[in-house]
Amino acid sequence: MTHVTEQPLVQGGRSAALAAACVRGGVAAGLGLGVLAVLVIAAWVSSPFPDGGPGDVLHAAAGLWLLAHGVELIRTDTLSGLPAPLGVVPLLLTALPVWLVHRAARDTLDPGAGARDRPRPSPSGAVASVAGGYLLVTAAVVLYSESGPLPAELVTAGLWPPAVVAGAAGAGVWTALGRPFPGPRWAVLARAAGLGLGTLLVGGAVAAAASTVWHAGRAQTVFLGLAGEWSGRAVVLLLVLALLPNAAVWGAAYGLGPGFALGTGALATPLGLAGDPAVPPFPLLAAVPAEGRGTWLHWAVAAVPLVASVLLGHRVGRAARTWTARDTALTALGAAGACGAAVAVLAAAAGGPLGSGRLSAFGPVGWQVGAAAVLWGACAGLPAALGVRAWGRRPPRPKRVPAPAPAPDLTKTKVKTKPEAASGAAASGDREPARKGWWRPAWNPAPKWGRLRRTGAATTGAPAPGGTPHEDPYDDDLYGGSYGNAYGGSYGDPFGDTGYEPYDFLPAAWEPSPEPKPDPEPTPAPAPDSKDPGT
Repeated sequence: MTHVTEQPLVQGGRSAALAAACVRGGVAAGLGLGVLAVLVIAAWVSSPFPDGGPGDVLHAAAGLWLLAHGVELIRTDTLSGLPAPLGVVPLLLTALPVWLVHRAARDTLDPGAGARDRPRPSPSGAVASVAGGYLLVTAAVVLYSESGPLPAELVTAGLWPPAVVAGAAGAGVWTALGRPFPGPRWAVLARAAGLGLGTLLVGGAVAAAASTVWHAGRAQTVFLGLAGEWSGRAVVLLLVLALLPNAAVWGAAYGLGPGFALGTGALATPLGLAGDPAVPPFPLLAAVPAEGRGTWLHWAVAAVPLVASVLLGHRVGRAARTWTARDTALTALGAAGACGAAVAVLAAAAGGPLGSGRLSAFGPVGWQVGAAAVLWGACAGLPAALGVRAWGRRPPRPKRVPAPAPAPDLTKTKVKTKPEAASGAAASGDREPARKGWWRPAWNPAPKWGRLRRTGAATTGAPAPGGTPHEDPYDDDLYGGSYGNAYGGSYGDPFGDTGYEPYDFLPAAWEPSPEPKPDPEPTPAPAPDSKDPGT
């Protein structure tokens, strides 16, 4: 009997999974290229004066797609006839290919609820397959762009696209695995660095927006002067939207201190604008500060990196309450280094050459901005982390417990006895207030049912007319005699029943009624004496 193993089937399944991952990467590249091609073709069709033919439009779309990956382009159709580099990357366009690669790598390891039993590649295999499929399409686009007006610079084409695609694919695989960390300190480091980076970008965007609003008149004049028809203005507006993240990075670099270059020999920092700037006409560039020394409004932008560093240190310090001071300091410095590296990459992508000559240096310098971010994190974030850690480790204050109230001294308390209470009530002439009920008004108090006591003997004094003399019908032991006086004296028996049997309380509905006792036989009155002279 031949033993059949499943090893060949498993290997074939994994090979198919790797091939599917490679196809996913190619499809992601095609989707991003197709979206940009549609936008470029729409702008070309809507233009009243189209320049070039469909081939030139496709070459422009291919060059714009490569520029979104960080590839530097070479403009050949210049007025001087000399080729001019173009290296400023629209960061909003970069978000599209990064998201597509991230989703493709994530779906490779997590294909969905209906395909859980299918073989899947390893994490490294998924990254390699997705990135390989994407880069195959990228290489084809680079070769295609060489025959157009915007050919790709081969050095940057071989450097930036593999780094961007591999990073996005690795992030997608990490997301599919549940975002694991080697340890809790690495998780704190990553979250603190992300918080610092986000604060820097938000603060830079606020600074850029405030400066644009301050120079709104100049920005509007430049916007209306670039194009006269609505289609051209729509293209300019789309380009402004694509460069909005660049403006946020420029604002963050300005607040960190190094600032940004406005051409060779011109530098804008919070201390002022030095040199002769070469600013091309563009709406966002109208927000650059004017020439001269900086004022307190320019210096106030330094609050952005200060707040970002303090928040970074606060996040580390909150998680480091049980750590040593050395571990806390190393984590804070590591978070500052990670934040500085991310800022350096964004600054390098947000700046670059816009042409030859004076425009060969335009925007922030990556390594300078990254070093400034690390310095801010070390000077402000590290003390904040250690301070928050020390504050969290302080001993809690004991709660104040109120002192117990002193117990009353029962030996000094005079308790009135029954004769004293009765004599006091009789002396004051007050009567115990009657209990009110919903069936009786306050002026007609209900009698309190007590123990009635019949007596067969007559009381001292003259009997009440029409009744049999007897004692107080209510028990003095229970009510002190105050209620019995209401029915005694001239009223006689309040119930008019001489055979009434005394009781304590009426029986409840669920209790058996007591058997009635026979009435006592009346004592016969003595016969009158016949010898009495009155008869």
